[in-house]
This record gives sequence, structure tokens and C-alpha cells, in this order.
Amino acid sequence: MKKLYTILFLLILGSPISAQDTSDRNFEIGKSIDIFSALVKDLDLYYVDTLETKSVVRKGIDYMLGQLDPYTVFYSSEDMGDLKMMTTGKYAGIGSVIRMYQKDKVVISEPYANSPAARSGLKAGDILLQIDDIDLKGKTTTDVSSLLRGEPETSFILKVKRPGVEKPMTFKITRETITTPAVPYYGLVSTDIGYINFNSFTENCSKDIRNAAIELKNTGAKGLVIDLRNNGGGLLSEAVEIVNLFLPKGKLVLKTQGKTKQSSHEYLTTKEPLYLDIPLVVLVNGNTASSSEIMAGTLQDYDRGVVVGSRTYGKGLVQSVREMPYSSSMKLTTSKYYIPSGRCVQAIDYKNRDGMGRATRIADSLTHVFHTEAGREVRDGGGIRPDVEVKLDTVANITAYLAVDDVVFDYATEYYQKHPNLKSVSDFEITDEDYADFCEKVKNSDFKYDRQTENALESLQKIAEFEGYLESAKEEFEALKNKLTHNVDFDLEQNKKDIKQILSDEIIKRYFYQAGSVEQSLKYDPTLDKAIEILHDDTLYKSILTVKK
Repeated sequence: MKKLYTILFLLILGSPISAQDTSDRNFEIGKSIDIFSALVKDLDLYYVDTLETKSVVRKGIDYMLGQLDPYTVFYSSEDMGDLKMMTTGKYAGIGSVIRMYQKDKVVISEPYANSPAARSGLKAGDILLQIDDIDLKGKTTTDVSSLLRGEPETSFILKVKRPGVEKPMTFKITRETITTPAVPYYGLVSTDIGYINFNSFTENCSKDIRNAAIELKNTGAKGLVIDLRNNGGGLLSEAVEIVNLFLPKGKLVLKTQGKTKQSSHEYLTTKEPLYLDIPLVVLVNGNTASSSEIMAGTLQDYDRGVVVGSRTYGKGLVQSVREMPYSSSMKLTTSKYYIPSGRCVQAIDYKNRDGMGRATRIADSLTHVFHTEAGREVRDGGGIRPDVEVKLDTVANITAYLAVDDVVFDYATEYYQKHPNLKSVSDFEITDEDYADFCEKVKNSDFKYDRQTENALESLQKIAEFEGYLESAKEEFEALKNKLTHNVDFDLEQNKKDIKQILSDEIIKRYFYQAGSVEQSLKYDPTLDKAIEILHDDTLYKSILTVKK
């Protein structure tokens, strides 16, 4: 099959061509297509086993596009719902996050507020058993998701197993058009600082940002924090609209440059701004990408707001959707974008690859200096570097395993069943008694986790034995082993603060959904704390946005 994939690959790859090469190039493209068509037909006719032709061709397409970049993707007619969801934030289904549970089951992780799932009575922790007459045993989340989605107003019967309930439960659910919120939460985080959690650039999300900003300003906000952490981007047009809320009319937001005239364009602000003077802080991290980087980078280039957090992902590529035959489409990279300072933030070089064919990150030493409107130095080639970096503590091994192995998830489900009523997020906290109860359940369970120190010691012992040093160092190894013995009690107490935080987040979801989870997480957010500190100190805020002399 490798030959088949290689021929597909040839259909798209190639260097820019001059006019005199056009005829030869068109001939080569036609020749390759003819070869590919004949190859598929002969494989179908003569190959010793019956081929799943649709699957083989799809793998060939995916292999070909996989040689370019991860953003150039083919969508068959069956996949168009995923593309629509990506651009609009809308799909037809029940409105719930699902995930794998105990390695072989699919579970409701988080129903959306006011969704068909929530209104029907589904709860986080419900294990999905059957949809109509289809047994879900052994199904993946992708399989189950496709079964849960469908045309609006169509219904199905869902059977689930709820923890603590002996018999399976049955629900009749009618699918609806679900819109995932671009702004799941906003509110005052101090008496005069407004906060907006913004998670995707979907259709009309600029209106959500506008409405949130106006309401916060009217309730006393004198400064705004816009949280773009983990926002993977979306519609470029919405990024321009949002930037325009805080910049004057006629300002350049970005330029795109591609192979064709249609893919090269300048985007300017076209409206009068909402707030020109309100101080802004934009929060970013390594999962801030694409349109989020346009927004953060443009505000940084005009010295309009302070960027706080950690370096962003570095996606400086723009995609367009082209229609393909038989109701399919291709989302493909058509240009790079350049923000007002002139820099492109693209961090990965997909054109020039290493000896293993892997795309490599552009080294900091190869990046270039650009300047903001006020003259501050900024660089290209590696995402948006924050004006103020906040380094976060690493998560302990035990904390990660408690989350991944469903221990935290199960405790949150049990806690909700025992405490069905909770007044507000602000009233909630994990008490020491709650934490002691959680620790007892962990110790009485079959919970196991790897400790890097023990793994490293075991590796060192093997090396010492191979090199002939183990016998003479036996006592030292034994003493070290005793000091590094797996101690769940110690680790639970040592990491109490972090574990209580992830427990709180998971529990709050049961009562107040995504908005509540965001609000709860802000109680212990050092990046937000730094943003509030900057906005409360006018001298500090202005000094960050001023060229150092």
C-alpha cells in the first residue's frame, strides 16, 4: 500500500512553478491521477483479498495530507458535522462530554447546562450501556459520539448504569442543535476587575465578548482580564471583530500571504471601538493558538494590553475550506499570517524536516526581532511570548494518576450523591474531613501509581549489576530503597493542596457545570492573581507597556 500512498502524495506536493513549467506540471498531475485511478481499479479487480476500497483510498488521502501539516484535513460527507462543529460551535446531539472509563466503558463526563442530557436527568458518572438496540460494550468514544449525534428532533432510548443504583436506568432523549458556549463564564474577580473566560472563536463569539465586557463595565469593572488559555482558535474574522472592540477603526490586525491572490489579504478594524482606554490583561499558555494568538499578539503589538502567562503554541498558518466532490470538503493551509509588527508566530517548520521526516521547531536563535508600536522588542517564530511570564508548579505524579485513573472522578460522583444540594461555588470547599474520607478510600482501593524515583533506582540497579558494582554497593542500594519506598500516606499529605484543587473542580462540575468549574478554578490561579496585581497598580501596568530606557 505504500506505493499507493506515495502516488497520492505526489498529487499535491511540489515547488512553486513558473509560467513555462505550467504545461509540464499539468501533464504530470494528469499522469499521476491516471496512474492512481488505474492502480485502484486493478487492486479492486486482481488483489488476492477483497479490498475495502473506500477505506484504502481514505488512508491514502490521509497519508498524503499528513506529509504537509496537521491542519490540512479531508472531510468526507460523513465527517462534515465535525467541520461544522469546528467553525460554528454547533452540532445536533444531546449536549454532553463523554470519555472512556475504566479502559473499556464510555461514561458521561459532563452534561452541558440546559442541554437535552441535563434536562433528561443524565448525570456525570453514568456509564452508557445501550443506545436503542445497539450494545455499547467495547465501543470507543468516537463510536458512541456518532451514535449520540443525529438530526435535530430525532429521539432514541439510552440505557445507563448509575453508580449506587442497582438496576440500569432508561432515558428517552430528543436530539437538539447544541451550541457550545464561547464564553462559558464571566464575572468580577475583585471589586473592580472583570474576568472573561473565552474558549473558542466560533460564529458570533465577538458578540458574546462584547456583551460580557459591557455588563462587567456596568457592574464596576475598571480593568478587564480576557482568558485565552487553552483557546485553540477558530474563525479569523471573529478575532478581527474582538480586537476591534479595543482598537480604533482603521488599524491593521493582520496580513495573510499565500500562493494565490485570494489567500493574500489585509484585515483592518472597520468599526468604532467599544473601550479604547480600559486597561487589559490577556492570559495565555502553551495551548493558546491560532486566532487566539492573533488577538493576543495584535493587542501586544499596539501596546494595548499586557500579555501574562506562558509562551503560546505558535500557529501562524491560515486554513480555508474547499468543497470536494460528493459533498466532501478539504480544510487546507492556504497562507501564513503576519500581525501588525510584521512577525509571523509560526513555531513549527513543516516544509524543512529532519532526517526522520519530522517537522522541527524553529530555534530561538533563528528568530528575528520586531517592535511594537511603542518600540518594545518582540520576536517571531515561536508563538507569543508573554510580557509577564508566570511559571506554574509541576503536578506531582500521584496527583496526575489520581485524575487519570478515575479515582477523583469516582469520588466526585459519590460526593454528589451524598450532598445533592449546594448553594453556590463561593460557599464550597473540600474540608479536612472530606479529604480524610477521600484518602481513606484511596488507601482501601487498588490504586497504584508509578514513582519516578523508584523507577530510576531500579534502572540504576540493573546498570550497576551489569557493570559489576551491585554487590559492593548492596547496603547503599538497600538504604536508598527504604527511603524511597512507595508511601501513599506521605504522598497524599505532601500533595494535599493540589489534590484538593482537582477534587474541588470535579465536584463543582456536578452542580454548576462548566461555568462553575471555571469559577472554582479561579480561587487558586496564580496567573490570574498576577493579572489582578498588574491591573491594580497603574504604574506597573504602564511600565510594562513602555520601552525600557
